[in-house]
Amino acid sequence: MSSRPRVSVPATAASGDIIEIKALISHTMESGQRRDASGNRIPRKIINAFACTFNGEPVFSCAIEPAVAANPFLSFSARVTESGTFRFTWTDDDGSVYEAEEAIEVS
Repeated sequence: MSSRPRVSVPATAASGDIIEIKALISHTMESGQRRDASGNRIPRKIINAFACTFNGEPVFSCAIEPAVAANPFLSFSARVTESGTFRFTWTDDDGSVYEAEEAIEVS
């Protein structure tokens, strides 16, 4: 299964509104506890960090610990005062970075 980020941001809002943002990534997770057919430990592969920016400014970020779900879902709020683009970044243990972005029009 390939990793596929999905985000939900309202398409429009009024200036000063607080909006809810939802982010989910479908991700193949390995806990690091299993072994392959040869008895070798399969390396841990989890999403270990998430960050969201709006027009280049940080909005929300977090470190994600090993007890995370295979497909981490995050929900948070932000106050918007101008139109722009939210950028979302998920970082995996193997260094892979998954990105998504969503624009919002503020009136």
